Amino acid sequence: MKRILVTGGLGFIGSHTVVALQNKGFEVVIIDNLSNSKIDVLEKITEITGIKPLFHKIDLRDKAEVRSFFDTNKVAGVIHFAAFKAVGESIQKPLAYYENNIGSLVYLLQEMKNRNIDHFIFSSSCTVYGQADALPINENAPIKKAASTYGNTKQIGEEIIAESCKAYHMNAIALRYFNPIGAHESIKIGELPLGIPQNLIPFITQTAAGLRTELAVFGADYDTPDGTAIRDYIHVVDLANAHIAALERLLNKKNKTNFEFFNVGTGVGSSVLEVITAFEKAAGKPLNYKIVDRREGDITAAYADTTTANKELNWKTEKSLEEALADAWKWQQQQ
Repeated sequence: MKRILVTGGLGFIGSHTVVALQNKGFEVVIIDNLSNSKIDVLEKITEITGIKPLFHKIDLRDKAEVRSFFDTNKVAGVIHFAAFKAVGESIQKPLAYYENNIGSLVYLLQEMKNRNIDHFIFSSSCTVYGQADALPINENAPIKKAASTYGNTKQIGEEIIAESCKAYHMNAIALRYFNPIGAHESIKIGELPLGIPQNLIPFITQTAAGLRTELAVFGADYDTPDGTAIRDYIHVVDLANAHIAALERLLNKKNKTNFEFFNVGTGVGSSVLEVITAFEKAAGKPLNYKIVDRREGDITAAYADTTTANKELNWKTEKSLEEALADAWKWQQQQ
């Protein structure tokens, strides 16, 4: 049984990936500083899988703590989720984003290098492309100047990993996600941001549940059919399974280069208003929303060409937008 370190493993995507790893027979150790997650997620994971993951409360910005962890824990690979992730907030707090997202990555890679630990999966983002010239976006699309500090941390992160793989003969895969939504079918784990949601779906579900008075739709003057921004919304369970496929590719030495990257989405773009309509249908209730000004850092449209991931990772999405929204709504109602 191979032990895999999952940083940010109690967060939204991390917790679903931990479940997928355990269901595949991997032993999991989680690092999380609980800055945007709750410790009770550990028990929920245990309830789903019947196995309690090892857990360490560590802030990866603490270099000494990171070194101490690797001194006392042997792992075969690392899946790195731990990062700040809000586009709008990143523009307001750039130094915090650079310190957290870049510093923690460097400290992890240093310890992996010092101990000859191979196999690194990086939680990247479609924001590395900025506003792409052509849609859908494939992996050959140029990396443009990022529209946000968050996107820039992902661009810089990929550069650091690529250079580390070349210099130290490490192997890594970056998964460039589009927009993860939904919840586990058990409705025991899902997206539960602390404070005001920065992402569309939790804002929708909290508004529908009466926790927010209305949903703010940021901009209706984009160059899209209905004027609202278009994104590619992928069910978090499908996304978790992509991490398993990427990890197994590295473990089985199927990777073609030391550093690979893949787009992970559905290949379908949906506008904000289309998502609202689909949610209203899934939930069976109207949603109170208001058009407001655009949000700095947001691009017009992004959806994935998943051909490469489908072929190389032998992976594809299985769940629809409607299923993801229904699961997100069930999850919200449980809270």
